Amino acid sequence: MASILLIANLNCDRILKLNRPLETGGRYHYQDGGYRLGGGGANTGIGLVWAGHNVALVSQVGRDKIGDWLMAEASTQGIDCRLMQRYEQNTCEMLLVMTPDGERTIIRPERPLFELAAPPNWSNWDALYINSSAEGAVSWAKTALKQTLVMAQLAKDNRQRPCHILIASKADMQGRSQLSPWEYALTIAGESLQYFIVTDGESGAMVYHNKGEQHVAAQTANVIDTTGAGDAYAAGVLHGLMQQQPICQAMEEGARWAAFAVATQSSIPGAQLNHYLAGQKHL
Repeated sequence: MASILLIANLNCDRILKLNRPLETGGRYHYQDGGYRLGGGGANTGIGLVWAGHNVALVSQVGRDKIGDWLMAEASTQGIDCRLMQRYEQNTCEMLLVMTPDGERTIIRPERPLFELAAPPNWSNWDALYINSSAEGAVSWAKTALKQTLVMAQLAKDNRQRPCHILIASKADMQGRSQLSPWEYALTIAGESLQYFIVTDGESGAMVYHNKGEQHVAAQTANVIDTTGAGDAYAAGVLHGLMQQQPICQAMEEGARWAAFAVATQSSIPGAQLNHYLAGQKHL
């Protein structure tokens, strides 16, 4: 299978389960759901490992017990953590406030500055996936474009994301630009862009390209926890592309992975996805 390098966060999620949906000025009871492995690095990487790919993660955690725990957990799941960086401060906890309808609100402190080292030899990598605000990500992407498939998530701001495939949610696009989706994506990703995917939950996803646009339906799912659904979707798309699938077929795979993700009470992929991928290997 493929060798895939992820630039994405590795988080320690602290789960607070509320007794009812959030409202302005409300008072709530909560159950403490404890800690769990999370972040785009884990949410994206674990499914790709289950699919048989060699996955390495570039991220940073603190030199503390939580940082040690995160590194150990990710490594146990099969993610190569040798390119991880450590900082001297304590690892930031992510507070995930969950409501009974499966929605979540994320509360986190400001992250320490994360500066990437020199880029690797891209001939060793089949794909690069970027879902991080790390300094130097643009340089890494530009050096990778000629040798390696580069896929990136749209940032929260309008920073550059040089890539072949750009992914965003419809919510991410609200109020961004008066340009058409394809024209806007070109301003972010540059002339190397081949496809711009915009997801919209149960309404499916649109893919924009220089010849038009297409819609790909979502997969039916029993929603338990939406955390990590976008990460799982991106992983499924990337898996499909590594199997040389056309973009719409890869998006169907992404939708399938996302459906498994929202039906799992965690942000990292659950047993249903693992069983599905195990079955695919025997086909």
